[in-house]
Amino acid sequence: MRTRGIFVLAVVGLAAGLVTAVVLAVRAAPNAPAFTPASNPYAHGIYANGIVETEQASGSNVNVFPEVAGTVTDIFVREGQHVERGTPLVHLEDSVPRATADQQEAQAGAALALLEELRAQPRPETLRVAEAQRVAAQATLRTAGDQLAKQRASYAADPRSVSKGTLDDATNAVRVAEANLGVAERQLELVKAGAWSFDVRNQESQQIALAQAAAAARALLEKYTIRAPADGTVLSINAAVGAFVSSQGTFDTYTQGAVPVVVMGRSADHLAVRVFVDEILIAKIAKLDGVRATMFVRGTDVKVPLEFVRVQPYVSPKIELSNARTERVDLRVLPVIFRFATPADVHLYPGQLVDVYVDVG
Repeated sequence: MRTRGIFVLAVVGLAAGLVTAVVLAVRAAPNAPAFTPASNPYAHGIYANGIVETEQASGSNVNVFPEVAGTVTDIFVREGQHVERGTPLVHLEDSVPRATADQQEAQAGAALALLEELRAQPRPETLRVAEAQRVAAQATLRTAGDQLAKQRASYAADPRSVSKGTLDDATNAVRVAEANLGVAERQLELVKAGAWSFDVRNQESQQIALAQAAAAARALLEKYTIRAPADGTVLSINAAVGAFVSSQGTFDTYTQGAVPVVVMGRSADHLAVRVFVDEILIAKIAKLDGVRATMFVRGTDVKVPLEFVRVQPYVSPKIELSNARTERVDLRVLPVIFRFATPADVHLYPGQLVDVYVDVG
């Protein structure tokens, strides 16, 4: 009985093993690929990595750095917004340079007011005072002269009627009155002459110097507002309100390095792709001008023909593809720039990596 039970269990185990083997031997049909992998469309083509960029006459995207350091107080634009040249992008805290500019302008205004005062001389009121002083001096001289004439006439009639001292005092009074009249006349001439030319030129120089200092302070103040250097689209804003920025840019939390405060690109119906050809493949391209190329968008079946624009004749490290400044690489690449019409069936963004095949036939 016991032997029969063992035999039955063995038969059941053998059957289960056969069923399991049959089930596992049946392979499931593979899933269809999400997209067709990029394949070389040319008989003689080479592969290269590429980065999508906005189309520029030279260089790549426009990296905006402030010329002064400060804390961000306002951000006037948003990413993806089209702006014109001169549009304010970011504003920095400017209380100190603003106070300096106001002070310089006040000093320049005071210097200009003093210069205008010198140029406006003589003032009519000052001229009338000088003329009145001359008239008063003339009247004093006449009075002193009349007194002297009377004293002399009395002395001539009777020397005992006027003492010698009195006669001398009257004579001295006339001389003093004549001197005062001379001073009043010279003073009137000085007032009529107006400001001295040397004083005017000196004040002009001071006013120009202070005006230039005020203009320099105002120009420095303007730099605390970062403006768009050209027409284009705001691609990236790398600073927030309260962040500190400088001429080196701002600190990026993710890359742990300095990045531009704002990155801008051109707004156009065409985009560009910067293709990096490995240095070992450069010799295979017999002619760069007019070379054909096709771009494949990763994750899609989209392929776009490219139009040759220019070559950047400087072989640079491939590190530019990853932007990892601590990465050590020995491979160098030649940047070749193509352009293409933006496809309607897929969204492409500057900075996106693409696959490119370049025809070297």
